[in-house]
Amino acid sequence: MLRYTVKRLLFMIPLLIGITIICFAVIHLAPGSPTDMQTSLNPKASLEAKERLKSLYNLDKPLHEQYFLWLKRLAVLDLGNSFSPDRRPVLDKIAERLPITITINVLSMILIMIVAIPIGVLSAVRQDSFFDKATGVFVFVGFAVPTFWLALLLMILFGVNLGWLPISGIRSLNYEYLTPWSAFWDLVKHLIMPVILSAFGGLAGLSRYMRANMLEVIRQDYITTARAKGLSERIVIYKHALRNALLPVITILGLSIPGLIGGSVIFETIFAIPGMGQLFYMSVMSRDYPLVMGILFIGAVLTLLGNLIADMSYAVADPRIRVS
Repeated sequence: MLRYTVKRLLFMIPLLIGITIICFAVIHLAPGSPTDMQTSLNPKASLEAKERLKSLYNLDKPLHEQYFLWLKRLAVLDLGNSFSPDRRPVLDKIAERLPITITINVLSMILIMIVAIPIGVLSAVRQDSFFDKATGVFVFVGFAVPTFWLALLLMILFGVNLGWLPISGIRSLNYEYLTPWSAFWDLVKHLIMPVILSAFGGLAGLSRYMRANMLEVIRQDYITTARAKGLSERIVIYKHALRNALLPVITILGLSIPGLIGGSVIFETIFAIPGMGQLFYMSVMSRDYPLVMGILFIGAVLTLLGNLIADMSYAVADPRIRVS
């Protein structure tokens, strides 16, 4: 297992380089440039000022030279400075926002697993029952309803009409003056809607995957043998069938990580949450190349690590899998 893990980590290096090359090229193909964004609203900005900005940002160099300069800084874990007026290091900006995004994504993933896996198992065990049909309707609704539209409806209902939950930000204005318990509850209330909406689509999809896998597993011969030996249905389902049915689900969970990170852009923008998603949106709109590349690089690293964890979890879920 250790050898396999080391190989996968080494394989991630050329893969990350390939991702950065594609992202770097696509960003520079987008219309507009940082100098245009900074000088377009200033009637006194001369052509000479634009050229000085290009020289300051190294935008006057060929594209491949710009990429290798960025890659050279990346080798020493330096993501450069933002093109924004504050000129702050990109790493500092990301470090401020990353914990919030990771918290929302981790909570969403936990919610998906806690809710979707039992729903899928019960739907398979009680095939064609009312519960199975009701969850089927839930799945179709989950895939059909746009989550950003649902977010607006929930904000109107729970935030505006009922006043139960806050509709923006991650903390209240008086957060610093609250008691520890009140501050914790304030944070929880701000996270309820973003976490639920972030997990909504994943709940629908994963429950169906789990149901299909369980239906296939419980028809296997070894499940029939386990029942013939007199084992209780609970042991047959949750000890013998569930572990084998989890293998494809682990793969889906690993592949869901990019979707959760990408979905953060939508949810954090709607709920005005100061996370990586909102920062990414603002950096794209201002053509802040170093910040965009830094966020894409961090997102790619988290995605590859998530897929690695999913692959390693195979051996935990199924003892028949061994990596020499």
